Amino acid sequence: MRIVTIPCRSDNYAYLLVCEETQEAAVVDPSEAGPVLAAIEAEGVRVTAIWNTHHHFDHVGGNDAIAKKFSGCAIVAHESDKGRVPGQTVFAKDGDAVAVGKEVRATVIFNPGHTLGAISFLLESPAAVFTGDTLFAAGCGRTFEGTAEQMHSSLVRLTSLAPETQVYCGHEYTASNLVFAAVVEPSNKAVTERAAKTSALREQGQSTMGFTIADELATNVFVRCAEPEVVASAQREGGTGSSEVDVFGALRSWKDRF
Repeated sequence: MRIVTIPCRSDNYAYLLVCEETQEAAVVDPSEAGPVLAAIEAEGVRVTAIWNTHHHFDHVGGNDAIAKKFSGCAIVAHESDKGRVPGQTVFAKDGDAVAVGKEVRATVIFNPGHTLGAISFLLESPAAVFTGDTLFAAGCGRTFEGTAEQMHSSLVRLTSLAPETQVYCGHEYTASNLVFAAVVEPSNKAVTERAAKTSALREQGQSTMGFTIADELATNVFVRCAEPEVVASAQREGGTGSSEVDVFGALRSWKDRF
């Protein structure tokens, strides 16, 4: 199978997951139809499923137009998002299996926090996870509907995946997230090195997607909440506790106003 990254809107990404044997495909988080339909045509595939990580419009805005073009297309989202995801036909739960063609196989991971129905899709082979707005490169989404405890737990679960697992998230926020990480944890050389690599990629017009869980464990302050420098920085910015959830909450609040 192959993964096609599709830039949408100003900084969104949708993804096309193609079974090369059958030329069937799933679309992950089509925020708008135009760029996705152009990619589908360029790849010469037939879409049989749309996989939505959550109900926000910038992840589901293209659902109806794509489903209209591909009759019988399944639209997958969490069961709690019933009535909030356009055209939803599959009401997924944690641990459910979804598939397209003979090669595209994924497991649903329930990870509430950004929204109460947020999910990720974990591919079997190659090892890759599509995290929407839960886990970003060097960051995480805002806790719009969930709690700090939920979001922290979801991030811990995702970063417990195999270190080599590639991550494809919903937005190109990598550079700005690394600016924040450098302020929170200035002695972390891995952050500096990743920022330089990110800058080089973006200058060439390339996406930073396909980073790994290992990258996140090394540079994402939101999953490094036990590190002494991260704890100290969070407490300087108003954090009132030293538990990982307390530190996460302080960091998320700080990043919201950063």
